[in-house]
Amino acid sequence: MSSVSAYYNGKTVLITGATGFMGKVLVEKLLRSSPEVKAVYILVRPKAGQSMQERVANMLKCKVFDRVREDCPNFHEKIKPINAELTQPKLAISAEDEEELLTRVNIVFHCAATVRFDEPLKHALQLNAMGTQRLLELAQQMQKLEAFIHISTAYANCVRKCIDEIIYPPPAEPKKLFDLVEWLDESIIQDITPKLLGDWPNTYTYTKALSEYLIQQEKGNLNIAIIRPSIVGASWHEPFPGWIDSFNGTSGIFVAAGKGILRTVIANNEAVADMIPVDVVINLTLAAGWYTAVHRPKNMLVYNCTTGGINPFFWGEMEQYVMSTFKRNPLEQAFRTPNAHLTSNYLINQYWITVSHKAPAILYDLYMRLTGRKPRMMKIINRLHKSMMLLQYFSTQSWDWSSDNMNMLMGQLNTEDKKLYNFDVRQLHWSEYIESYCLGAKKYLLNEDMSGIPAAKQHLRKLRNIRYAFNTTLLVIIWRIFIARASSTLRH
Repeated sequence: MSSVSAYYNGKTVLITGATGFMGKVLVEKLLRSSPEVKAVYILVRPKAGQSMQERVANMLKCKVFDRVREDCPNFHEKIKPINAELTQPKLAISAEDEEELLTRVNIVFHCAATVRFDEPLKHALQLNAMGTQRLLELAQQMQKLEAFIHISTAYANCVRKCIDEIIYPPPAEPKKLFDLVEWLDESIIQDITPKLLGDWPNTYTYTKALSEYLIQQEKGNLNIAIIRPSIVGASWHEPFPGWIDSFNGTSGIFVAAGKGILRTVIANNEAVADMIPVDVVINLTLAAGWYTAVHRPKNMLVYNCTTGGINPFFWGEMEQYVMSTFKRNPLEQAFRTPNAHLTSNYLINQYWITVSHKAPAILYDLYMRLTGRKPRMMKIINRLHKSMMLLQYFSTQSWDWSSDNMNMLMGQLNTEDKKLYNFDVRQLHWSEYIESYCLGAKKYLLNEDMSGIPAAKQHLRKLRNIRYAFNTTLLVIIWRIFIARASSTLRH
């Protein structure tokens, strides 16, 4: 029998960030592996003109729930949405909803965060740090709470090269910072952000470091664990291989490379690409929830959920695997044949950006204008460069994370749990994983059918012929000019 799934049966769970990429996988796995779970409360805010009910209905239509839909068609009845806003005092939860949570919830999973690297500091602080503080205040009043699991990031302490499973001193005193951003004008906050960040590369990692420290300071007598995943990628096995629904992180870059838009990337071939499949993170999270609630460790445990120290994989290898997958299974209507190169040299990268990104984009947009359509390529290229710039910090260096707690937890699981909640990344074959990741991006992000591959290959052949013709014409013109020059020099 599985101890972990048995633990969640009959329990009432609260999840924040349930409509996000990781949140959906967590909700799905919990409902599928513990079908007798009593209720799953999810905090949801209205967003982009959609009410809370509409957002939840859209979330439940998602393909990620197909397996649980088959096993238990009424799974949605277990999900209880609560209107909430993490950036508001007391989370803007109604009195009756609050009463319900305080008397019923047994375990909290805090996944909500803004994962945008370039989020303005004030908003990142409000959501990632103050939101965590408000949720903790609520949790401290919960009468039946057994565990509180916080999802952080392995990069919260990226200013250090070696990162242990401990809480480090914060980049600033959180309380003072909160007061500061409350009364300072937005434009002034923007001006002083670089000074405040110091060595931290972005507001995301900075506010995540603050949140970890806040939790340590304010946990009182709660049973808390912190999970620190590295770069979260598509699923490895569950609910099915390659599932992904977000262009964040490496996904958007894979797609841009597969479409032939992205030709050059600043990265160190020898640096570790510390990716972790989303289902590995969720399996570890659920196992840690069980362990924290049942074994009540004396100290708050931090779990570095990374692959680099256990099963390292390098940016140079990733480039090869991504390119070979997209050559075998091309994306539809590619802009050019897929061919991206990694370089750690800034000048070489700038040269290729000009020659392979900007020049073709300008020509394509000119063609679009001439044929009476809206130019869009330069806009795509600029967006791509912005995300490449934000990722550069992580693709040019390596870190060492210890994973003692992850190993300890694995040792605590029985045989059944090791199968059901597998987070043993030693079993991960990178070439297979990257292939299923790329195919997942094709199927789930771009909604492309595998039956369209022959046509996509035909399209690539056409692009190749156009390139050969263009290069030949160019050579002939240069040759003609050269011959003409030479003969006129001879005549004189």
